[in-house]
Amino acid sequence: MLKTIPYSVYAETTPNPTTMKFVANRVLLEQGLAEYTGMDEAKGSPMAMKLFSFPFVTGVFIQSNFITVMKSDMISWEDVVMELREFIRDYLNSGGAVVTELVEGTYQTDEEIAATSVHTQPSTDLEQQIIAILDAEIAPAVAQDGGNITFKSFENGVVSVVLRGACSGCPSSKVTLKNGIETLLKNRLPGEVTEVVAVNG
Repeated sequence: MLKTIPYSVYAETTPNPTTMKFVANRVLLEQGLAEYTGMDEAKGSPMAMKLFSFPFVTGVFIQSNFITVMKSDMISWEDVVMELREFIRDYLNSGGAVVTELVEGTYQTDEEIAATSVHTQPSTDLEQQIIAILDAEIAPAVAQDGGNITFKSFENGVVSVVLRGACSGCPSSKVTLKNGIETLLKNRLPGEVTEVVAVNG
């Protein structure tokens, strides 16, 4: 009989001071992502519901093998990070469900859910190239920081992207957007991309 490997979880800081990334040694969500900004949105995730019972938790983002937790300013991370890490580890090892239905936030239809977890369908070769660059060169770094980036649209030289998780509301995300993502896309697609902006999903 195969023995299931127990979950281990470690905490990792992100560029956003209000978020902490908790990384598990096993995949928590096979595909897509889930983002919740309050208890009322978290019905599809028993784990997020439990996390929102902590009074300082203001947001939960789940993707692949990590959970990014957003907190209020009422408390510092050093006071709660160990408690949260142990809570997540114990919850996973007790067989608690992470996400039971992928209804992210208030998105109710399949189309809306798909639009929040994947790129907007490209309609031109250029849009396909932009998505390929985002996936290969930008998304892994963003995930490393506890966030997610998806392509929204491309019009008149302007690429619109959606930032989630730790990247949402992060003070340094504007710098990353302009100095990192915009510079990279301008270099890869000279004369085509003039600007990159973040929009709401």
